[in-house]
Amino acid sequence: MTEKTFRLQFIGGGKMAEALLGGMIAKGWAPAAEIHVVEPVRERRMMLANAHPGLSVGDGPVPDVDAVLAVKPQIAPDVFPVLAEARVPRLLSIAAGITTATMEAALIEGISVVRSMPNTPALVGKGMAAIAPGVHATDADLEWASSILTAVGRVVVVAEPDIDAVTGVSGSGPAYVFHLAEALTAAGIAQGLTVEVADTLARQTLLGAATLLSESGEDPGQLRINVTSPNGTTQAGLEVFAQHDFMTLINQVVAAAADRSRELGG
Repeated sequence: MTEKTFRLQFIGGGKMAEALLGGMIAKGWAPAAEIHVVEPVRERRMMLANAHPGLSVGDGPVPDVDAVLAVKPQIAPDVFPVLAEARVPRLLSIAAGITTATMEAALIEGISVVRSMPNTPALVGKGMAAIAPGVHATDADLEWASSILTAVGRVVVVAEPDIDAVTGVSGSGPAYVFHLAEALTAAGIAQGLTVEVADTLARQTLLGAATLLSESGEDPGQLRINVTSPNGTTQAGLEVFAQHDFMTLINQVVAAAADRSRELGG
């Protein structure tokens, strides 16, 4: 196989990269043999090769092939010179906090860069990602980036300054849901349920509510109203949320995450 047979390469072979390449292979975006993964850890390279027969894995990029940047943000500055030397023509970044301007300045002149913020439900094909174009990125580049990310979920296009807000809502959002699951489970145990029963109730309730929200098409406020009988049990619970200004709390949580994203990108 020559280098020219590759359609895409992943710079970094972590869990998010594997979720993307697995989804792309499953949906026919490209066969495994047309995807290359750059991964410095030998054991991880072996695991990826065994999990995806035909996949090309190595410790360096191939030249003149589009790439997905899937490394930790602090490692990216060390990777950029290598990608510039490899003349990567187009780059989709899923590395948090790194601006398109930073990438464009570090890579070959005129490179098409698309910045993305995905989230961890991509690991089960239910991801949510936003993409933002760099200076040289065209509509075709956005379609290319979207085709990669839709293999594991949904994609929206935003202006780059909005990526920080996206981070606060959906990038970090799964952790808020997991924290709610922890709290519901602990509250159930405090009410006398066993750990197993409380855990099952919390997991299935969140799954069912999220599925209803996604598939019904109804406004979330209306769904809340639908399940809240006057003077009933749900109203009693929601009144406690209101007493502690739940809406303001969530606003503060999202704002804190968005502010941190801006700091990382600064």
